[in-house]
Amino acid sequence: MRSLIPALSRGLILGVLMLLMVPAQAQRQRTKQEAPRVGSTILDDSTKMVYGPETTKWTTEADIFKGNPRYRPLDTALLEYHRWTYVQRFRNFYQDLGVMGTALNEIYPSAPSIIGATSGFKSYTPYYGSQEPVYFDTKSPFSRFHLIWGGKGRAMTVVEFSRNINPRWNFGFNYRPILVEKQLSSFSNNDMMVTSHYYDFFTTYQSKNNRYFLLFNFRRIRHQVVETGGVDTLAYPGDQVYNQNAKPVLTQTKTEEFRASFHIYQHYQLASPFQLYHLADFITEENRFQSKDNNNLFDATVIDTTVSQDLATFSSMRQEAGVKGNAGKIYYSTYYKLRTYKYTTHQLENKGSAFNLSGYEQYLGLRVGFQLDSLTDFSGSAEYLFGGYHKLEASIRSPWLDAYFVNSVSKPGQMQQYYSGSHDDWTQPLTGINTTQAKAMVKVGNPMLGLRVGGALTIYDHNVFFKEGAPGAYGQRVLPIQSSGTQMILCPEINGSMRFLRHLYFRPQVIYSSIVRNDDNMIKLPLFFVNAQLVYENLVFKSRLQMHMGLDFHWRSTYQALAYDVPMQSFYVQERVYTKAFPVVDVYFVGKMGRFRFFVKYNNLIQAFVGTGYQMTPNYPGQRSVLDLGFDFMLFD
Repeated sequence: MRSLIPALSRGLILGVLMLLMVPAQAQRQRTKQEAPRVGSTILDDSTKMVYGPETTKWTTEADIFKGNPRYRPLDTALLEYHRWTYVQRFRNFYQDLGVMGTALNEIYPSAPSIIGATSGFKSYTPYYGSQEPVYFDTKSPFSRFHLIWGGKGRAMTVVEFSRNINPRWNFGFNYRPILVEKQLSSFSNNDMMVTSHYYDFFTTYQSKNNRYFLLFNFRRIRHQVVETGGVDTLAYPGDQVYNQNAKPVLTQTKTEEFRASFHIYQHYQLASPFQLYHLADFITEENRFQSKDNNNLFDATVIDTTVSQDLATFSSMRQEAGVKGNAGKIYYSTYYKLRTYKYTTHQLENKGSAFNLSGYEQYLGLRVGFQLDSLTDFSGSAEYLFGGYHKLEASIRSPWLDAYFVNSVSKPGQMQQYYSGSHDDWTQPLTGINTTQAKAMVKVGNPMLGLRVGGALTIYDHNVFFKEGAPGAYGQRVLPIQSSGTQMILCPEINGSMRFLRHLYFRPQVIYSSIVRNDDNMIKLPLFFVNAQLVYENLVFKSRLQMHMGLDFHWRSTYQALAYDVPMQSFYVQERVYTKAFPVVDVYFVGKMGRFRFFVKYNNLIQAFVGTGYQMTPNYPGQRSVLDLGFDFMLFD
């Protein structure tokens, strides 16, 4: 399948260029024909803002699937606009390696989204998974340009385009590069540490009689990271780890993830409460590790070579077919799903394949939902994978309560079971992972004071995780392990929003972590996790400028954060190093004038005064004090 991707990509790009060459005037003429002139009335769309965020609307595939597209106008809010790095975007619930674009790991573990076979590599998944396209209905061609210039050579761009070819057919694309220079031992400008290029193409089509609907997207990412291994703490002990000139452990090591997918959804309406539908996915994933660094810098040497080159590939195909529909306020769907997969690992220096595994999976599933009104809905789903695996989900969304429950038995990742590379080697068929998670938040308040109180309970049985222990075969210290017991985590939470002095807001969030049971000592969490925002919001200069200025605060108590294993691109449990508590404070100003938004942010204000910083992952300094600038603007013609 990989050989088809470049040719198909070129065809899609040519299609984009042809569509962009279609004069925008043609679409304006269609709009004028729908509302013919009377006498000398003139629609002057060259000087008046006829089109804008209210006329360009979007929806998601999930809403389309449920028969309730809910097209809504573009988001032009300022509330979290300045949070552009992935850690900040996910409200600090991920740890990275201190640099935008590096490996990510959830601090609070969650239930798996897929119960079937997966590659097992997930540190770069958020850079791909969180980019899933939305779908538009535009009255005019829509373009959005979002540019961020971060200090110390950190940059990200978002280019977005969509247009209706006709009222029933929409097309669009996204391009999102991330470019970050080395933050340690950078020898010159453009000495890149992170180079990531993501793009997608998408289209929706509906027949004239509205019975047939088609949705398609193609997505691709190549995410490359020059690995540092952190700072050598023997050469730079204590607070010297935050020295601007500290040398990294690794200098010639790189990891890379490539993903590409084709996705098709289509349905045909036989009757109002009865639709036939079909879903198809074709996915390719490649994870590479390459190093010319001394083998002694890694915990083991399986293949003694001057150049380590490991490649793991995972490809899958999903075909899902079923019936669905809406009857009044009730939604339902039932389906059969067939999934095939293939997993291989290669030692490129030896020009051989260590593992070449394939299989197929069959599923039966049911989804139901009840939409009481626009603010209250109930939903649930059940999926069974032949072989003893399953997933049950239920959720409630209402003005006073949000709740979610999931129970699953899922397959461990392929990499955790079968792998052979330059520095790691194991074969260990594992059993299913049982996960139960329940979350609930009670919401009370008024415009002056809002409060959300609740928490989450998570239980794991036979979970699989990486852990550092006594040396094994080849001297390996970091290995995937399946727990023989149970882990139970209870995390009460409180967050709110308080308004005072008319334009001042305080928004705190506090989570307390109680590890009720921890067999094999696999759970590592901070006792307290705190996010807070103090912000001033107002309209100034005769309401021409909407402003949002204040500070973001994050703090987590001292704990043994998971460390990072470079060859396997995986985070692992360690019991040697404590990651100390440190208050991370960012000061920012966000403004909006018409369709133009911008922000200025100073990261990690405290380090500028005290000289020392923080770590989210052992031996990896966090983001230093630095100034970021960003802006975006939209075009509707």
